[in-house]
Amino acid sequence: MTRHQSQRRKQLSDIAEETGFSLATVSKVLNGRSDVAPQTREIISRALEKNHYVRRNNPAAHSEYIEVVLQSFDTVWSLEVLRGVLKSAKKHGLSVITTESGSRTHPDDSWMDGVIRRSPYGVILVFSKLSAVEHSRLNEHHIPYVILDPAGNPSSQDSSIQADDWNGAIEATRHLISLGHTQLGIITGPRSMLCARARLDGFKAALAEAGLEYYPRFTKEGDFTADGVIDSALDLLRDPQNRPTAIFGSSDLQCMGIYEAARQLNISIPYDLSVVGFDDIQTARYLSPQLTTVRQPIEDMAQAALDIIVNLHKGTQQHTSQRAILPTRLIVRDSTARARNADD
Repeated sequence: MTRHQSQRRKQLSDIAEETGFSLATVSKVLNGRSDVAPQTREIISRALEKNHYVRRNNPAAHSEYIEVVLQSFDTVWSLEVLRGVLKSAKKHGLSVITTESGSRTHPDDSWMDGVIRRSPYGVILVFSKLSAVEHSRLNEHHIPYVILDPAGNPSSQDSSIQADDWNGAIEATRHLISLGHTQLGIITGPRSMLCARARLDGFKAALAEAGLEYYPRFTKEGDFTADGVIDSALDLLRDPQNRPTAIFGSSDLQCMGIYEAARQLNISIPYDLSVVGFDDIQTARYLSPQLTTVRQPIEDMAQAALDIIVNLHKGTQQHTSQRAILPTRLIVRDSTARARNADD
């Protein structure tokens, strides 16, 4: 055997024979698959490294794209989040791929194995929460991630970016109170979600600050879509003798449902009913009347998430959790007006 032949890199089949494991198992370890016992992975990894194979969980082997995990792409809000990520990723020379999670708060079970195989530059999870096991697996494979608008209270291990939902809700409610409204209603998001709870708490805090009563009967829970709140809005508004004069919708899409309910009941916005939303998605200014809403800094949130991931790769940031809560701003348009009985 020549010296050149003795020093050639072994084939995967040679490593399989040397370690006593199947070729399929060796291939799984090389490609970063998680379905291999730790002890087996360690033995095969040593053999791969000795023969100059680069495992997919090596940080240097990451693909140059960001993976964005969204519940669905059916809403304008989701598309605006994606647009913000695309714009920010372009500045860093990164591409973007998307995954539809199929659940509001958690990717499906197959996602974790898939993302480890894909080994992206980083992951942005929207409206999500991860278990401790999932967090550990992402760290084990050197895949940095950020949760944007987390569904629950982020753990001490999670990096997260969110808007200041509580103060945004206070500002929206104060605006309605300043117009003389004393009977205020709210349609919340799912109470399991952090942002929905924060917006409800901010609404209540503003009422308490003004010495106004909180009416549980004027509170309805919905999702963050238009179709999902029409029935709730109809319930709030159907009785002209016992209905709010103003409603805080916890998303702009919810406000579209409130508009539809008001149309069905021949209620004029803002003459009979003032409406405030949350998000300031692009369509808010094209509703009739144009929607008063709390602007959520979606593009800034996307930029902050990308910055965390990029800095982790560059080594300019420690591998510790980073959190940011970005300020919101009230945008006053035409859907709010002085309460009709305010000057009586």
